[in-house]
Amino acid sequence: MNPVDIVERESRRRDLPPFRSGDTVRVHVKVREGEKERTQIFEGVVLRRRRGGASATFTVRKVSYGIGVERIFPVESPAVQKVEIKSRGHVRRSRLYYLRDLRGKKARLRSKLRDLSALISEEEAEGPLEEPAAAEGVAPTEEMAAAEATEPVEAAEPAEEPEKAD
Repeated sequence: MNPVDIVERESRRRDLPPFRSGDTVRVHVKVREGEKERTQIFEGVVLRRRRGGASATFTVRKVSYGIGVERIFPVESPAVQKVEIKSRGHVRRSRLYYLRDLRGKKARLRSKLRDLSALISEEEAEGPLEEPAAAEGVAPTEEMAAAEATEPVEAAEPAEEPEKAD
């Protein structure tokens, strides 16, 4: 194996979530203006991912004031602070250049549920689920207590329909 590949594998970034083409993402980028440094968020659809170890990049497209804007981000760049996945898009190709010609509702992508287990931490996956009211520290209201205290009402049997005379 090439020694360069070994060094690249050890220094790979592991804090970015597994996103693909078609996903809508928010990229937090460090921007330096003079002596000041701030974080700028670029939200759009991932058009492509170019794999290549240390030189891997991904392209994000958004429409700003009616004009399409695309930015290419290096995956290993320290300027990319984090990437948030807003929604998953269901696409059947890896390069979505056809979105450049589409406008409005035609440019929307179908959403698809995918395995999101890689996006949550291990503690959240193993921890017990708490009730929302107890988790937020909200005391149950009188209406909630009254609803729990009442016995369930049995469903009435449907009335028989009279036979029709022909």
